[in-house]
Amino acid sequence: MASSPLSPTVIDEVTEVVSTSLWPHLLTVGGFLLAVFAIARLMSEKRQPGNTIAWLLGIVLIPYLGVPLYLLLGGRKIKRLVARKEKMRLSLPGAPAAPDHVLHLPVAKTIMSNGAGAPVGGNRLKLLATGEACFAEFVAQIRAAQHTIHITTFILGRDQTGRALVQELAQRARQGVKVRLLLDGLGSFVAAGRFCDPIREAGGFVRRFMPVVPLSTRHSANLRNHRKIAVFDHQTAIVGGRNMAGEYMGEKPSEKRWTDFGTVISGPAAALVDEVFFADWNHATDQSIEQLRHEAAPVCPPSQGDCSLQVIASGPDVKGDPLYEGLVSFVQEAERSVWIITPYFIPDEVLQRSLLVKARAGIDITLIIPAKSNHAVTDYARRQFLRELESAGARVLLYRPRMLHAKAVIMDDRLALFGSANFDLRSLFVNFEIGIVVYSEAEVAAIRAWAGNLVRDCESPATGTPPQRWTGVLAEDLSRLLAPLL
Repeated sequence: MASSPLSPTVIDEVTEVVSTSLWPHLLTVGGFLLAVFAIARLMSEKRQPGNTIAWLLGIVLIPYLGVPLYLLLGGRKIKRLVARKEKMRLSLPGAPAAPDHVLHLPVAKTIMSNGAGAPVGGNRLKLLATGEACFAEFVAQIRAAQHTIHITTFILGRDQTGRALVQELAQRARQGVKVRLLLDGLGSFVAAGRFCDPIREAGGFVRRFMPVVPLSTRHSANLRNHRKIAVFDHQTAIVGGRNMAGEYMGEKPSEKRWTDFGTVISGPAAALVDEVFFADWNHATDQSIEQLRHEAAPVCPPSQGDCSLQVIASGPDVKGDPLYEGLVSFVQEAERSVWIITPYFIPDEVLQRSLLVKARAGIDITLIIPAKSNHAVTDYARRQFLRELESAGARVLLYRPRMLHAKAVIMDDRLALFGSANFDLRSLFVNFEIGIVVYSEAEVAAIRAWAGNLVRDCESPATGTPPQRWTGVLAEDLSRLLAPLL
């Protein structure tokens, strides 16, 4: 007797049972495999231990949240970008070499071995100690440019300062100057739109660097371009910590304006800064570096002075970590003093331990930070680091008048480093940053004098005793746990 076929009702019930039992199993297996992949990728990257532990905790304890977040935010290097960056010139044919004693300094050699070029001579350096001086220099250089204006900034303010600079750039674009403005996709999320239309309508170019909407699958949303670069005619550059907004610069003084620092670079080093812009613009637009280089200038800028400078591009587009390694070398090679000026102080274990060792050895370790920054979490996260430094004999000074946003390191009054990078884990290991090392005594002395003027508006001791209430202890511990992700 032939068996009777299953009824549709029975088939539906069997399908429902299989689906109900199979899908959760497949999701569990898939989630486990994703977690394994994420952990393998995490462990293969060159990270500082605290960052690795923070991500591991998230992936293992809350995988359904930790794994997607890591895949979205956790990447630190972009291999495709590193390969492209290798086309960038690290030296310029015809540029005067720095003196031999500079080229053989441990700091210079350490930075070169991690993916940066050698120091170059023939430069002139002018300090921009106020936001008004910086704004005036921006306007003057924009108006004087004859061929190209290349600007990268993290924040373009939708305020009077930002509007004035947009109008200045639009005017030059109408006059035939090649104007290119590169804005970070997150920091200038709103300003990159209609606010910049005057530049576009005048024939200039405005691009977002790594847009967050829509999010590209080529990179992590956590990788931001924090560089502040302005290069005019391939031979003059403005580099420092200031964004193009009223908090940082403006035509008239303002009580709300932050204390910051920057410089004007004239000479071959400015062309190397332009090379960093070329690589970033190439990533954002796919326009070839060779074409950009040809439009800017086919030859090395003439010598403008006797200052030796080393340009450092650091971030996901560089194979090593030249800015971080350079800072470590700054501290470890110091014989008399290390002065650090930074808005946020969250060092990794190697940097903190190096500072502690030097302080205990009697080296003058001076740290100048804002009494209260614009990020409360980083203020909590820094407290234990500061107490350790003070206990070791370092001097921690709190800058009181306003927010301090300047970034500089001075070693033995003979070397200095400035640029866009903060003394924290995000700047040293995640962001696209730029730094300039100064090897000439006169220019280092000027930067040291600027730092000395800050001391007059500082107070010490800074941190006092550890918190006694459990809420204070918890706030510091949680902030320090989150610090690698900030």
